[in-house]
Amino acid sequence: MLEKEIINFEKTAIVGVVTQNQSEDKLKEYLDELEFLTFTAGGEVVKRFWQKMDKPNPKTFLGTGKIDEINLYVKENDISSLVFDDELTPSQQKNISKIIDCKILDRTNLILDIFAQRAETSYARTQVELAQCIYLLPRLSGLWTHLERQKGGIGMRGPGETEIETDRRIVRDRISLLKEKIKAIDKQMGTQRGNRGAMVRLALVGYTNVGKSTLMNAIGKSDVFVENKLFATLDTTVRKVVIKNLPFLLSDTVGFIRKLPTQLVDSFKSTLDEVREADLLLHVVDISHPEFEDHIASVNQTLLDIKANDKPVIMVFNKIDAYKHFTIDDDDLITEKTPRHFTLEEWKTTWMSRVGEENALFISATEKENFEEFRERVYEAVRQIHITRFPYNKFLYPDYKDAVEKEEK
Repeated sequence: MLEKEIINFEKTAIVGVVTQNQSEDKLKEYLDELEFLTFTAGGEVVKRFWQKMDKPNPKTFLGTGKIDEINLYVKENDISSLVFDDELTPSQQKNISKIIDCKILDRTNLILDIFAQRAETSYARTQVELAQCIYLLPRLSGLWTHLERQKGGIGMRGPGETEIETDRRIVRDRISLLKEKIKAIDKQMGTQRGNRGAMVRLALVGYTNVGKSTLMNAIGKSDVFVENKLFATLDTTVRKVVIKNLPFLLSDTVGFIRKLPTQLVDSFKSTLDEVREADLLLHVVDISHPEFEDHIASVNQTLLDIKANDKPVIMVFNKIDAYKHFTIDDDDLITEKTPRHFTLEEWKTTWMSRVGEENALFISATEKENFEEFRERVYEAVRQIHITRFPYNKFLYPDYKDAVEKEEK
């Protein structure tokens, strides 16, 4: 008989700040996401702390009064981890650790930890280790205070390097080694991409947990891992897909997120090359998420950062089966209508109409809702790219409707 697996979640508290650039509503949304990240990493959030400030304190991120309040709560409730929503500087992390006796993590550290858990292949593990080493290097003194003094005793007198300098050198050497290893794998993956011939390439991009892998499984009949957690997919999966008789390559890439650590963008360069070298991007959006517009902006910013913002894009608004809008009673004359009150039909008349009728699709990957329309649009887009590249193949791949009629006959 199989024993039931018991998962022990760490008791965790999360921390954020309300500033001139970040309102209270925005902070609540960010902390919701941070709580989901913490859950994905294996933590249970039992308390949220936040403070209004003009800007974060350069020494301890928060004011001294709030730090003392958190310290008291951590001691009384046996909290094992404290997670900050923004990236802490090495000195902030060190100063907070001196006051509060628990693990002090920031958003970057948390995302790196999730990536380390999710990395399955040797290449993914190498990329994550490189990102962790780059993050770790300036924080060594904060993590191991015993390394700050030079060893004494016989053979240790005179000029020499302290233990912390030795450790920094080891980490720098490790970074160089990992970069060389990644360079070799990049070359190998570049050769693999070159060997795929002149087939049209599509890449699924989007915020994390929007249903890219579910869509990949539905259209490609593949078995990509799917889970309702952030960053379920880390390794790029490339599948050959055939719609009617038209073949093309479809790649499922790592999901993007707000405040994506720069170390990850740098170390996952080759994974993101699949996006850079794609002929067409399918930007998948979870329309059931209340802040999906912010998610779109985050993905567009990441595409700009990796210089892939000039690609043709089809917007795929997924999870329409889960979409729910707020309603206003007929006799309610006070409540002001906001985007959260829009129905799907009303959304289609907003900025989405400017995307282009053919470039905005509304589907449900799990329920296969509007899936035939999605397949037709993808077929026509791939066909257009293909016959532009190979004009003599125009008669090989007819219009989608003609291909359907031919099948029925």
